Amino acid sequence: MLTLEKFEQASELVKNITNPTKLVYSEYLSQETGGRIYLKPENMQYTGAYKVRGAYYKISTMSEEERTRGLITASAGNHAQGVAYAAQKFGCKVVIVMPTVTPLIKVNRTKNYGAEVILYGDVYDDACEYALKLAEEKGYTFVHPFDDPDIATGQGTIAMEIVQELPTVDYILVPVGGGGLITGVSALAKMLNPKIQVIGVEPSQAASMTAALATGEPVSLDSANTIADGTAVKRVGEKIFPYAQENIDRMLTVEDDELIGAFLDLVENHKMVVENSGLLTVAALKQLDLKGKKAVAILSGGNMDVITMSSIVQHGLIQRDRIFSVSVLLPDKPGELVRVAATIADAKGNVIKLEHNQFVSTNRNAAVELRITMEAFGTDHKNEIMKALEDEGFRPREIGAKLY
Repeated sequence: MLTLEKFEQASELVKNITNPTKLVYSEYLSQETGGRIYLKPENMQYTGAYKVRGAYYKISTMSEEERTRGLITASAGNHAQGVAYAAQKFGCKVVIVMPTVTPLIKVNRTKNYGAEVILYGDVYDDACEYALKLAEEKGYTFVHPFDDPDIATGQGTIAMEIVQELPTVDYILVPVGGGGLITGVSALAKMLNPKIQVIGVEPSQAASMTAALATGEPVSLDSANTIADGTAVKRVGEKIFPYAQENIDRMLTVEDDELIGAFLDLVENHKMVVENSGLLTVAALKQLDLKGKKAVAILSGGNMDVITMSSIVQHGLIQRDRIFSVSVLLPDKPGELVRVAATIADAKGNVIKLEHNQFVSTNRNAAVELRITMEAFGTDHKNEIMKALEDEGFRPREIGAKLY
């Protein structure tokens, strides 16, 4: 059972291993929504995510015999690091089974917390099946990533901190994957103040909780293909679902493209790096009428590799028309390139890349191609630059932008 007594116990215990993640007021998001928006930055936890809360509380509830046998779990990311770090604090042996496609940085960070890492299978489901097999063969104690009331209790300590810091909160937005986080947060929030609205947010391509609530029981999705990999779960937990069903007020879904914009918003306005799953709550704010309301968006984690980060930034700049590319055809004679550059400069555009192709036509006097990638302040400014080029007779054609 999820009880207030257990939540209170868990809240005291997790203080041993968590960083204080005080609410951050977002002036930018408040202006955008008309409400008072606060961020709960679990991306600032030592392991980079909230998962350490549930792992630590779960291990604390185990008998000495269960801990002595050693622990095992399966995960491709945040749960792996949370269990490894928490187990280290208890002095437990821990084995983490990770899919073979797990980025090396996540594998190494999990090992650095003292875990033995086994790479198996292409996806989480394969790794989990193998971890359960090893648990049976070797007697390890299995720690489920989400489908465990004790795990949910540990995750729910976030709600205790939110309500203590902001007692008059109206909405708490929670990212949803397997359902452990929102089960704990919604249950405790309702115990503390039944008027608090708890809203779950999922990727539209992995909306397993939305499907479960519509059906009345957990169902398996055909796929969970989303850039929000931490919440790409085909089926929510069976054990925790009744609590989620009772306490979730509403579910929202977000498209992957919306996460890209949310990443830029937090990097530029709060200097925060938040992984795609953690951005779900920020992206969903615009779907709600928050005028005059206080809302907390839980940022569940910040474990994003730099390659993904660079790709998100590039796509975000292009998506918001702050980077764009055009093609113009020019006669091959001196002075034309200067004329194009001067037109762009007069319109306050900033050229960041040029490609000059003399072989676009067999008649170079008729046309050579100039491809220009430039920076603008946004859509209105881009349109001004395009009009300036058109007014000079260049007939610009927008093409797909690439920074590199």
